[in-house]
Amino acid sequence: MRIGLKEVAAEAGVSRSTASRALSGSPLISAETRAAVEEAAARLNYRPNRLAGALRTRQSHLVGLVLNNLINASFHTIAEVVQRRAAAEGYQVMLGITDADPAREKAFLLTLAAHGVDGIVMIGTGKNGATTNALRAEGVAVVNVIRRPIDSAAPAVLAADREGAHAATAHLLDLGHERIGFIGGEPTANSGRERFAGYEQALRERGLDPDASLIERGPFTPAFGTEAIARLLGRTPRMTALFAANHEAVFGILPTLASTGVAIPGDLSLVCYEDIPWLRYWSPAITVVDNGASELGELAMNLLLHQLKQARGAENGETPNGRAYRVGAQLILRDSTAPRARSGDRPSGPTAAAVEA
Repeated sequence: MRIGLKEVAAEAGVSRSTASRALSGSPLISAETRAAVEEAAARLNYRPNRLAGALRTRQSHLVGLVLNNLINASFHTIAEVVQRRAAAEGYQVMLGITDADPAREKAFLLTLAAHGVDGIVMIGTGKNGATTNALRAEGVAVVNVIRRPIDSAAPAVLAADREGAHAATAHLLDLGHERIGFIGGEPTANSGRERFAGYEQALRERGLDPDASLIERGPFTPAFGTEAIARLLGRTPRMTALFAANHEAVFGILPTLASTGVAIPGDLSLVCYEDIPWLRYWSPAITVVDNGASELGELAMNLLLHQLKQARGAENGETPNGRAYRVGAQLILRDSTAPRARSGDRPSGPTAAAVEA
């Protein structure tokens, strides 16, 4: 038999309404009474009926977290922040991995809506703004993180990708490199667009035009990284530095560089975007642009919880509407960059034939 609130109240010797208030944390209940009810609930192995509670209060205490993948280290960090902050506020997190498929993403958003979630944190494809706008119209709190649909009415927490990419490229230029390769994400994503813009801006400021033969832009996958670096290494004249601005691609870039015998930074100076703990232990330690993933997650949860409190009537003021909030980037110098060798642009690493083999 399922134990209900009625049985808990009888066990504790209080009314059903008192037991309900005690378990919900009402300040109207004394500490002694609350302890008695909680002990009774524990003895009876009472589990509250969340569905009934959601119907009664119109709050499910569920938060959806939508991610493109679990390869990206920043996504991991943000997920940990969301889980910790949500649990501290009494919310459970429903996680959905979409593999950056807009149709799968939309399907999961509709599933979250069917479960009556109170809010959603989106690290998405940027192609379902209309769906999240419809959910917001129904009272669901929504915050976009890292990527923002152009048509989204929800607030967004974004990294300073253009500034970070500019700093990375300027650092390589300061070291004397002019043939700087770029492996970036698709231009449909905020990060893909803005990181390329920062790279291009830094080159033009030094009187250099971007060279199409040094540029590879594609999906956020390790496989693309493997293919892109192989193509860049096979071209002549060779690049002397590489800015790997597509984080997921790094998981293909680094193994390929190691397996083809490219010496870093002797043959190729390298800067990667988004830090991962093991990048500092790579040989040599990799210079990175840190996008502040933890801060992105914290700010996103601040905005989400603000919306949720407004929905409960605990605060006054307007709901954040479409504003973008930026978290600054930081260039962290390690051992993977060095001044360009004066012998010329062609490094002493493997030949194009060796790379293609």
